[in-house]
Amino acid sequence: MTSLSAKNAVSVYSLIVGLFMIIFWAALIVTNQILPEEIPWAISFHLAGEFATAVLLIVSAVGLLQSKKWARILSPFALGMLLYTVIVSPGYYAQQGNFSMVLMFIILIALTIAALISTFRATKQEKNRIS
Repeated sequence: MTSLSAKNAVSVYSLIVGLFMIIFWAALIVTNQILPEEIPWAISFHLAGEFATAVLLIVSAVGLLQSKKWARILSPFALGMLLYTVIVSPGYYAQQGNFSMVLMFIILIALTIAALISTFRATKQEKNRIS
């Protein structure tokens, strides 16, 4: 996989996951499937983290596609935020016995790790070309 195609793959992955996260949480909010009155502080901070992750994924994806230098720094940061959320999120679904969602998160963990590795390899290759 060349550096350019890896960059595009990471960009597309980040863009799709970021958009999906916003759509997923917006759908839960609109359909009243989130009950903030039960744990208002916890869910508020959780949603802030989820939306921040989604926005940073989308912004970094657009930046990578436009070959912006700042996106090479933002992308691994956003992917790191995503890795955290896909590691902690399956517990809720496992508790409910929803193992198809747990499987989805396992796949997302693997894809996010692959995206991070690809990002770091591309950065290393670029540094080697400059040196």
